[in-house]
Amino acid sequence: MRGRIGGVSTQPRRQPVRQPVRAPELVGRGWLNTDGPLRLADLRGRFVLLDFWTFCCVNCLHVLDELRPVEAAYAEELVVIGVHSPKFVHEADPVALAAAVERYGVHHPVLDDPELVTWQAYTARAWPTLVLIDPEGYVVAQYAGEGHAHGIEALLAELVPQHRERGTLQPGDSPYVPPVVEPSDLRFPASAVPLAGGGVLVADAGHDQVVELSADGEVVRRFGGFREPNGLCLLPADVAVAVGYDVVVADTVGHRLAGLRLEDGSVRTLAGDGQQWMPGDGVERLSSPWDVAWWGDRVWVAMAGIHQLWTLDPLTGAVGVAAGTTNEGLLDGPLADAWFAQTSRLAPDGDRLWIADSETSSLRYLADGSVHTVVGSGLFEFGFQDGPAEQALLQHPLGVTVLPDGSVAVCDTYNGAVRRYDPASGSVGTLADGLAEPSAAYVDPADPSQLVVVESTAHRLTRVPLGGVVRVDGFAHSTQRPVTPVAASLSLTITFTPPPGQKVDDRFGPPSQLVVESTPPGLIRSGGGRGTDLTRVLELDQHAGEGVLHVAARAASCDADGGEGAACRMHQQDWGIPVRVSAEGPGELVLPLGGA
Repeated sequence: MRGRIGGVSTQPRRQPVRQPVRAPELVGRGWLNTDGPLRLADLRGRFVLLDFWTFCCVNCLHVLDELRPVEAAYAEELVVIGVHSPKFVHEADPVALAAAVERYGVHHPVLDDPELVTWQAYTARAWPTLVLIDPEGYVVAQYAGEGHAHGIEALLAELVPQHRERGTLQPGDSPYVPPVVEPSDLRFPASAVPLAGGGVLVADAGHDQVVELSADGEVVRRFGGFREPNGLCLLPADVAVAVGYDVVVADTVGHRLAGLRLEDGSVRTLAGDGQQWMPGDGVERLSSPWDVAWWGDRVWVAMAGIHQLWTLDPLTGAVGVAAGTTNEGLLDGPLADAWFAQTSRLAPDGDRLWIADSETSSLRYLADGSVHTVVGSGLFEFGFQDGPAEQALLQHPLGVTVLPDGSVAVCDTYNGAVRRYDPASGSVGTLADGLAEPSAAYVDPADPSQLVVVESTAHRLTRVPLGGVVRVDGFAHSTQRPVTPVAASLSLTITFTPPPGQKVDDRFGPPSQLVVESTPPGLIRSGGGRGTDLTRVLELDQHAGEGVLHVAARAASCDADGGEGAACRMHQQDWGIPVRVSAEGPGELVLPLGGA
């Protein structure tokens, strides 16, 4: 019997004959990590994997790590090329891109594509998108989102012998040339907290360490055993004595929370098993915890990788989800229903917990069981604008600090500024600009008139007087991704083909899920919500003009031979697609989750 489960065929079916697609040329402003411009013709005879990414995107950073074993396994047959397609204005700065390539250990050539020329040529619609090109220069597969490394490796295991037998495979050396890195005491520091006695503890992400500095800035001790730590939380003294460690470390790339005992430098794992959380996992796995803060009677965790807030009770070891649905976006309301977007720094303030929500360029807070937004309006609106909070704009802020007068300092990272929100007047001003990706700050305990700011790409801590006000020429901007025209009646299809050697397995229920929402919510008149089919008909408000479709899809596949120990994989992606509803727009939108 032929059937369909979750929009995925459960039986073999005849595929339409399609003409092979020649891969478009790689066009951009310049190249990094290689000696000169690369053309696809220069790489003929090898497989090429294009990784469309942008350095603000935590999902893109996950994919960089996922691909490392594939790059190593097929070092002679495969060339990985990062195509940097920026979301934010700051990401189009070539100096900022070069710093990000170093910061995140990108060990392959990178095409700088600030005008999204190559992005559009390959019809990419999401960060990250992966495109596999065969040795003859034809596109053979496209994937969106995370979790596809095993599928790409399985496809290569099938295609490499075929091309070797045909004589079209010509293995060669990598065109990667590593950048020159100047040594420094700190390397891309992410956050810092003051210690009793005048010292400072720094999350030194670029060195994979936590570093203790003296009051005069000299390195006292280095604590290793981390992978790009981003957040630090000093426990209350009585709690630290009870649990036997002093500091909770958000070990971001290690996907864990670690406890650091300052007396002897010992490190223990508090939560997370080192593997990234995927749909279906419980709280035994984490996903890129970015910051930690003591609020109430426990540690709160900014779980950036899945857009949630979690908590850890150090006394019991209990870990739980506190807020967020894993949907990426900006939605206020009860904790369980709220949407976040790469929650970054946290700052306790009495009965409030302030949040820098980076991908929505927003300042938000928790209070009375609900989430509230004071600055920011969504995933694609950002800028540098002071004034009333409802009109003010930020650009990918990573830091937030409560000041002695009750106002809130925001490290407006991609604007290179420190902003100040005054709850009394409901307005935003600028304390300092011209900083190098400020990512966190604290008030100097010895001089409360000074804010100590972590300048991440300058590899240093900098003092900013709290009394100053800077006037800036502001700007407002929407992400430059092309708006997709669509008809009011829209057929949405998510395409997915299991990797070689795997199949869709519906023995334990539907193997796929599709969630469709919109901003504004009224954009979708019918067809929104959650379901198990990867196809959907949406009826959109024909008078809505422009909006954003939020599409979250996942599909599971398992080893075709089954049996005990069979491996199952989850493939997932969230799309935020700017759309314009018009009578001339096409009535179909196809999004590739993954496959040949």
